Amino acid sequence: MKKAYIFPGQGSQFKGMGKDLYESSPKANGLFEKGNSVLGFRITDIMFEGTDEDLKQTKVTQPAIFLHSVVLASLLGDNFKPDMVAGHSLGEFSALTAAGAISFEDGLTLVYQRAMAMQKACEATPSTMAAVLGLDDNKVEEICASIKDDIVVPANYNCPGQLVISGTVPAVTRACELLKAAGAKRALVLPVGGAFHSPLMEPARLELSKAIESTVFNKPFCAVYQNVNASPETEPEHIKKNLIAQLTAPVRWTQTIQKMTTDGATQYYEVGPGKVLQGLVKKISPSIEAASVSL
Repeated sequence: MKKAYIFPGQGSQFKGMGKDLYESSPKANGLFEKGNSVLGFRITDIMFEGTDEDLKQTKVTQPAIFLHSVVLASLLGDNFKPDMVAGHSLGEFSALTAAGAISFEDGLTLVYQRAMAMQKACEATPSTMAAVLGLDDNKVEEICASIKDDIVVPANYNCPGQLVISGTVPAVTRACELLKAAGAKRALVLPVGGAFHSPLMEPARLELSKAIESTVFNKPFCAVYQNVNASPETEPEHIKKNLIAQLTAPVRWTQTIQKMTTDGATQYYEVGPGKVLQGLVKKISPSIEAASVSL
């Protein structure tokens, strides 16, 4: 029996996230305050008291989810004994920090730099994402590839029958029309600021690559299954390379969970806000146990 700990990405945030930990645990309080200091503003005020709109800002969402996840993992103490870890998009930074590959301060700094770089890339080109339900991945890939004169690509392989596409607004709109005609149950444009995990994030990838290359990465104490290849990694240089590629490459979450299960994971624990990932695990591997961590 192997335990896999998984860390959520953007979209799992909620008003009041982490407030109970901040108020009940001196250790959590200290880490949250250290986070405020690293960022140079009181993100905890936004997390605990901000509106949903405040929390949706990429520069807030990403560090907020990272903080909530990493603080929660640290509070598990000796009970945090993963055989393997993975994180969805942003969550990969949380997983790497929790597994000892990056320090808390460096992890949070990189996440904030990532958020700001992605925000800049979003503002440079009008772009969006859409959730496609009820079609085989192969069909979605084929339709995206058929749109030759613009950019639209598969971005998040979330679970069988649920794939998110990403690209320019006209290309995503056109793809949605074709996907519905091909039998998709839904092809719904998402309320996001830009085309994450697509070639339109290339400026952000270039910016973040410099920050990642200059950051010290250690060997994690367990394998980290990375988004770009759904494979276990422990070598710092491989981890860095995959983390840089992640911004413009798809999140292969379906394949990641399948690989972790093949490698012996029988219990999945979601560390962070929300329950999105455990829901996806149950759709990918219905017989596998998945739950939120409990302190």
